[in-house]
Amino acid sequence: MKTEILKKYAALVIRVGVNVQEDQPLVIHAPISCADFVHALAEEAYAAGAYDVAVNWNDEEFAHIRFRQAQAERFREFPAWRKAFYDDHAARDAAFISIAAENPDIFSDIDPKRLTDASMAAGKALMDYRARLMSNKNTWCVVSVPTTAWACKVFPDCSSEEAVEKLWSAILSAARISGTDDPVSAWHAHIERLQKITAFLNAHDFAELRYQNNLGTDLCIELPKGHIWMGGAERSASGTLFAANIPTEEVYTMPKRNGVNGTVFASKPLHYNGNLIEDFSLTFRDGKVVDYRVQQGGEHLKELLETDEGASYLGEVALVPHDSPISQSGILFYNTLFDENASCHLALGKAYPTCIENGENMTEDELRQHSVNHSLVHEDFMIGTADLTVIGRTSFGETVTIMEHGNFAF
Repeated sequence: MKTEILKKYAALVIRVGVNVQEDQPLVIHAPISCADFVHALAEEAYAAGAYDVAVNWNDEEFAHIRFRQAQAERFREFPAWRKAFYDDHAARDAAFISIAAENPDIFSDIDPKRLTDASMAAGKALMDYRARLMSNKNTWCVVSVPTTAWACKVFPDCSSEEAVEKLWSAILSAARISGTDDPVSAWHAHIERLQKITAFLNAHDFAELRYQNNLGTDLCIELPKGHIWMGGAERSASGTLFAANIPTEEVYTMPKRNGVNGTVFASKPLHYNGNLIEDFSLTFRDGKVVDYRVQQGGEHLKELLETDEGASYLGEVALVPHDSPISQSGILFYNTLFDENASCHLALGKAYPTCIENGENMTEDELRQHSVNHSLVHEDFMIGTADLTVIGRTSFGETVTIMEHGNFAF
């Protein structure tokens, strides 16, 4: 990738994504194959005044070897030094960038129990760190750049070089970098558009949403009193405006924990723990998944739902128009960062405390009292289609068509 494009992308992530402030530390989580982009991020971060940049490298090929050959007990442990790394940087008000570029099939031959054990061990050890990010105590941003294995999954009929080039083109287009000399200004305009949508939804104070489409989805989701729709950009505890996802096309809130009833069909595969879960549906009663159907990856869906009590309840409700740029590209990315921004989606597991009034200042017990779901996991799955209808009902009984034919109706 040309150096000037990497610099433009890095500037967007540093200046809009995490919005690095003077003397602020920055932590970057990255695959070793994305080193060129990490270097560009570091250059831009220091230019923005970052106090220091720390990189947490990962290597999925090594991770595969370890999951295959290490002793099973090892995956129920989490190193104290690694927990200290996250907790220390978070306490020092660091910004966090994560580069999501995993091979979707990397762990397809690994015992799901090992993957779940590792995920749970990390979730418990990093609970405070993750709670800080989900409450916007720190600025954070998830972005992506192509890796060869991922690109070849997305474009299987191309050579590896052509696949990487095509994935670069798709990412830059989705991130609103292509076709503009000033992506930062383009993003500020995009954020303003999304915040107009959240203003409409918040003004109506919906008590319930009903989803229906021809896949068979018929789902009612109650929203808790005091819920807040968010999207585009958020403010950290220190007041810094940041964009948690690049790209983003969603507006989102939280459901009432025990207020979800009916059945929903996934419209795209769910990438979870290095595996794909495809062609599945979930049936809810009083908020909890009580039944599911799945064509592929059933053992992984079962492991996800059984992670803890909250994993079988919803934590997020997100609306994305079917005619969003990512959806219109027709590309299945096998990467939640992109696929969730091509489709309305829901998330199993932990809710964002910022989606309820004063939630970022509540304890876990207080959040539960406000019908906010808690879990070690937060996994988005896509449900949007071209014929999706979403009807909102206000606390006064008024009904409003929010989405029709998969797009916003207002």
